[in-house]
Amino acid sequence: MRIGILTSGGDCPGLNAVLRGFCKCAFNIMKDVEIYGFLEGYAGLINKEYKVLTPADVENILDLGGTILGTSRQPYKLMTVKEGDAPTKLAQMVENYNKLKLDLLVTLGGAGTHKTASLLSVEGCNVIGLPKTIDNDIYGTDVTFGFHTAVDIAAGAIKRIRTTADSHSRVFFVEVMGNKVGWLTLYSGLAAGADAILIPEIPYDEEKLAEFIKTKKQSSRSVVIAVAEGVMSVREAAMSKKERREYLSSFGSATAAERLTAVMTDKTGVQCRSTVLGHIQRGGEPCAYDKFISTEIGAFGAHLAKVGRYGVTVCIRNNKLGYNMLVDIAGKTKRVPADGQLVLLAKDMGIYFGD
Repeated sequence: MRIGILTSGGDCPGLNAVLRGFCKCAFNIMKDVEIYGFLEGYAGLINKEYKVLTPADVENILDLGGTILGTSRQPYKLMTVKEGDAPTKLAQMVENYNKLKLDLLVTLGGAGTHKTASLLSVEGCNVIGLPKTIDNDIYGTDVTFGFHTAVDIAAGAIKRIRTTADSHSRVFFVEVMGNKVGWLTLYSGLAAGADAILIPEIPYDEEKLAEFIKTKKQSSRSVVIAVAEGVMSVREAAMSKKERREYLSSFGSATAAERLTAVMTDKTGVQCRSTVLGHIQRGGEPCAYDKFISTEIGAFGAHLAKVGRYGVTVCIRNNKLGYNMLVDIAGKTKRVPADGQLVLLAKDMGIYFGD
């Protein structure tokens, strides 16, 4: 059996652990298996750049952050765009899949990766997806590998900010990754004891937020607020995309936390500061839980390959491994329900969500 495998999109902890889990299991349960590791994500398949992986290549990478294959972003919306006489990127990938006589392509990636994987599946390629993202936003699975490590990193940073905020009696906005969904901000904010959590699914009211800060400061030396990078105010949420772009341009290149710091300092008269955690949340060694689920996700993917279950992506539901059809989940996003149990329990504890 000839298998291609690639890591696509943003990197995250656990990519190498999944790669190891899949390859070690495939080498052990299949006969005459060859595994082609495509370099730099889908770009490697487009340009036919790869290396043949051996058991030695994946033996000692369980703890290693990043990806030994490299990764890149190949925007889904450009996959079927034709430029002049050149074939589309999708056509190039299908052509190289066939030229290399692959029996299967395994894709480790997030939402965009899964959409492209679904396209390849529709075009006749045998594909198995493995769900990666620190955003935990892939539809149909309770958890993605990389998420819990990012939660640990973000929560640790927020807790450290608290000591500085207490020392200087300040308000801190700590920006966590999450442009469209707030799972990472919600989990890390709860784990770190944040006073407020602002996520894209719940637009915040500027005046109510200012009042919360002023009231909280009367009984506490500090206020620490976890902010998702894609958060927006009620006023912004009511704007058209064009209007919002124009509004945000007035802040220059300021991030969500930086904008909130400027606005809330003005509205409250309280000294506010911001910290943007950035790419540190995606780097380094995966936590033990991510090593565990990465290993089992990879190995389960190899079992799906052995029985010829293609056109699917692995999932974890109710602590059990399973799979979803790519065409059923591609393009769908798992968002934080504003009236979900976790948000409601957090509110009952006094955590403010801006609404």
